[in-house]
Amino acid sequence: MSTMSHQASVVASRGWCADWLAGWNAFWFTPADPLPLAVVRICTGALLAWSAFVWLLDAPAFFGADGWLRPADVWRLNDQPWQWSWYFAAPEMPQSLTIVLLVAAICLAVGLFTPLAAVVSLAGLVSAANRTPLTTFGLDDMLGMLLVPLVVGPAGAVLSLDAVLGRRAPQPSVRANIALRLLQVHLCVVYLFSGCGKLLGASWWEGTALWGAIANVQYRTLDLTGLARHPLVVNALTLATLWWEVGYAALVWPRLTRPLVLAMAAPVHLGIGLAMGMMEFGLAMLAANLAFVGADTFRAILAPFTNRSSRSLEPSERLA
Repeated sequence: MSTMSHQASVVASRGWCADWLAGWNAFWFTPADPLPLAVVRICTGALLAWSAFVWLLDAPAFFGADGWLRPADVWRLNDQPWQWSWYFAAPEMPQSLTIVLLVAAICLAVGLFTPLAAVVSLAGLVSAANRTPLTTFGLDDMLGMLLVPLVVGPAGAVLSLDAVLGRRAPQPSVRANIALRLLQVHLCVVYLFSGCGKLLGASWWEGTALWGAIANVQYRTLDLTGLARHPLVVNALTLATLWWEVGYAALVWPRLTRPLVLAMAAPVHLGIGLAMGMMEFGLAMLAANLAFVGADTFRAILAPFTNRSSRSLEPSERLA
């Protein structure tokens, strides 16, 4: 009996391993529609173009040899000797290099030479972050997280000039799925660690953490101090934000709870953006959340525009 039970347990364990491996392969390597990745690409390119435009307003001060933070001081700040930047290689060309980044970001947004634009955009963002670490914040971190999947996947397969010029119909691909999964998993990790970090703060348990941001006159952009008369509202908003972040990684995957989790992302990040002057960061977080929106949803949203363009074609053009 013991031998038979041992053999049964071995067979059961092999079956569990086979099921787990099949699930792993299906999660990462099932071909996916590239449409959600294309939407993320448009948002990311636009946000990066805005950042590059701001840097270009005073590129010598940000990245020049005699800027606010000199290269030698940056190297003293860096704890990793391999932190590369093209601004270190050409310190006398900050404006030209920033223009390269701006052009790459615009090309990424419109989907022109998309693979090259994605690589150059990522290199430019990393260069900017490593050259001026004291002026980079959450937006730059999120842009880096968004750009890596765009380099990996076929981000220009649809909603792009590349697709129009190439006249190729987008096809589901494994690369598109890998890119979206990378972004989804990374976003879950960000929210989980952010939520767990908040759990270490007593003000979040007490429900008063948001009041600290509201009452900070040097940080806020909207005067919400009137909420002092409604402490229960402040408590509810604080605790809802906390538990949404903590539960995001578990609740965003089931189809039943995903719409609610994604719907809460909009007021959370737009509220932070409007009230605390971090709108670009909020928009970058919302762009990352778009990776969880299905292609059918995007197709339904875009249907009125695509149908209108198809109706504008002559019958002969439609057949062609």
